[in-house]
Amino acid sequence: MRYLDEFNDPALARRVLDEIHRITTRPWAVMEVCGGQTHSIIRHGIDQLLPDGIELLHGPGCPVCVTPLATIDRALAIAALPGVIFCSFGDMLRVPGSTHDLFSVKSRGGDVRIVYSPLDAVRLAAQHPDREVVFFAVGFETTAPANALAVDQARRQGLTNFSLIVSHVLVPPAMEAILSSPRCRVQGFLAAGHVCAVMGLDDYHPLAARHQVPVVVTGFEPLDLLDGIRRVVAQLEQGNAEVENAYQRVVTPHGNPAARALLDAVFEPCTRDWRGIGPIPLSGWRLRSEYHSFDAETRFDVGHINAVESPLCHSGEVLQGLITPPECPAFGRECTPRTPLGATMVSDEGACAAYHAHRRITVGNA
Repeated sequence: MRYLDEFNDPALARRVLDEIHRITTRPWAVMEVCGGQTHSIIRHGIDQLLPDGIELLHGPGCPVCVTPLATIDRALAIAALPGVIFCSFGDMLRVPGSTHDLFSVKSRGGDVRIVYSPLDAVRLAAQHPDREVVFFAVGFETTAPANALAVDQARRQGLTNFSLIVSHVLVPPAMEAILSSPRCRVQGFLAAGHVCAVMGLDDYHPLAARHQVPVVVTGFEPLDLLDGIRRVVAQLEQGNAEVENAYQRVVTPHGNPAARALLDAVFEPCTRDWRGIGPIPLSGWRLRSEYHSFDAETRFDVGHINAVESPLCHSGEVLQGLITPPECPAFGRECTPRTPLGATMVSDEGACAAYHAHRRITVGNA
């Protein structure tokens, strides 16, 4: 396919980078929303190739990282119960709760299993009618359709031993919260292409107009990101604030209608607490009342479990683009991949994990 060749073309990348340098006349602060984009930027050193005035801020686009500590503790409590098969994607197993993680539960005899789809958990529920099967449904709009489908399939199959811990969060309300903060430094956004592949662009137009910030939807390859940065900088230099789709090979204006219809049928918007940030109105999804029986937190009565964040962890400031990971006093000291204080140090999309893995361990390497 031609676009794959183009998006691995060093000469084309050089031309795009040269264009960014040519058009940049003043400092600009641009936030990439997605943690996958953050890792690509740090891994390939894209931020170090840009003009000195272009600063990339890392946003809250790591759903594992923003899952509240109380939700992690509730999941750990359920996973440790006898008769429960607890299913999760692998990136949740190292995420620390208040005292331990899912790996610890597994080592103590809990039946914790890594699955590759929530439908795997539905199949386990059908195969083990004498066991309770719980899936940890964490993610942005990207993974939500598969979780909605799992609930829909479980209901169609009449399964009464399947449930979800739902911790879905939504990108546009988080962007709104960041832009509304008096500490906000963001002047333009790189929006997450996979989220927009599901939801489309409709929610971004009023946000861009209200706050007068350009929003460019882009992908995850180095050239995707360079092209997205070029487009944001071009808009900023020209005084524009529009939504631009630089990921048209994947994203259409209105997203995936079938996926959106399924999401609307199974989930409803709710205020969601973001780890390190706090509650953001209408920034998450919960199961609708007709699917209430699939809510694991209610089924296992763990809603009363609360938690207190470590005062040493500054992941909330990292997730809002207020500091870079090395500016957290605990980074690489009290907080390492072996002794994480927060999910940002162990998640595959966490900014702290990206900086630590690629040895960006001193302030000034952002």
